[in-house]
Amino acid sequence: MSSYLLDVINFMLRWLHVIAAIAWIGESIYFVMLDNGLKTPKAESDRKKGVFGEMWAVHGGGFYHNQKYATAPEKLPDDLHWSFWKSYTTWLSGFALFIILYMANPGFYLVNPGSPWEWAANMSGWQANVVALLFLLSGWLVYNEMCKRVSPNMERDGLLSVGVAIMMVVVCYLSVHIFSGRAAFLLTGAVMATAMSANVFFWIIPGQRRMVKALKAGETPNPLDGKRGKQRSVHNTYFTLPVVLLMISNHYSFAYSNEWAWVIMALMIFAGALIRQYFVLMHSGQHKPAYPAAGVALILLAFAIGSPLLKSTAKPAQASAPAQVQESTAADADSQAASQGGSGEGEGGSELASIHSVIEERCTTCHSATPDHPSFSAAPAGIALDTEAETEQQKAIIQQVVASGYMPLGNLTKMTDDERALIANWSE
Repeated sequence: MSSYLLDVINFMLRWLHVIAAIAWIGESIYFVMLDNGLKTPKAESDRKKGVFGEMWAVHGGGFYHNQKYATAPEKLPDDLHWSFWKSYTTWLSGFALFIILYMANPGFYLVNPGSPWEWAANMSGWQANVVALLFLLSGWLVYNEMCKRVSPNMERDGLLSVGVAIMMVVVCYLSVHIFSGRAAFLLTGAVMATAMSANVFFWIIPGQRRMVKALKAGETPNPLDGKRGKQRSVHNTYFTLPVVLLMISNHYSFAYSNEWAWVIMALMIFAGALIRQYFVLMHSGQHKPAYPAAGVALILLAFAIGSPLLKSTAKPAQASAPAQVQESTAADADSQAASQGGSGEGEGGSELASIHSVIEERCTTCHSATPDHPSFSAAPAGIALDTEAETEQQKAIIQQVVASGYMPLGNLTKMTDDERALIANWSE
């Protein structure tokens, strides 16, 4: 019952997280489109009132006339629309999900026993939790300090962009070497999402509040507040597509179980930023197809790197299963055949029986209609492997995740290299 309640909480939190993220990112994209699509007001009266730009739009059966003031309008209303709760709700719900899904079972989801760094491979659960939190915090601190030091007056934002790009490559590399594959992709996205929400909390909203306060007092706002808010908003815009990609990446093991996972991740981040740049420019009337073309090229390169043809981890799959494994699994198969009346299923049937005996021992703790693992009330991803027929049906995905070393997660069930080779060589 406790695992069921955990699933319910997870379900509702995920729903909240997705809704808040859609609202936040949608609003952010809308305002970027609005800001870049403004035209010089045609009416002289509007220009005299301080209207910087305007946009006419039609939607939902009505017409909209948006105007942006370079300075304060004649009368600043009390009911200004503020955009921040969507950001905070997205981050808080996402962090809550991270706690109940990853931090509640760090040895299962966070620790990377295959890390080339001994200290990372040997972390205990609580140590992995602490390192994950420090990873998120450090990402924000480094990014924030970089913004403050490289372009404090928003005069070197181009150089700052290069610095942020390099930082993200380093984050990709570190995350993959410290944490398990799926957690590494998630935490890299979380570093970017944390920076986005922290930009809103620490810079964008406080700066806007100071500007409003000054305008209502009849004072001239500090122009740096507006420039800083714009700088951080622009960064948030380019983070959106990569963050969404990384948050859904846990469904695709070919990416995070690859030995070059950090390169795949970095390429996808840059691809998302390039594609977003195309739409940013498009809103201002500029069509630069080279940006999405470059983004697609990076995506194709990432897919090429993730291809099984290029994975060195596929080499063990070419070897025959050692004799002791073949003997033991053959004995299991003979025993099962005897219990079925010695009907003789043939070589393919014996092979499936051998494979399924390994699956039963190493995988059905979680992947069962009635999982024994306390974290699951149902089979993860709906994949139950209780019977030979179910195992045979999932052959392709089993071979992929087992040969790559991704499954079993953290190898908690102690699957051996011999057993992995047996599954990798599964032919029929």
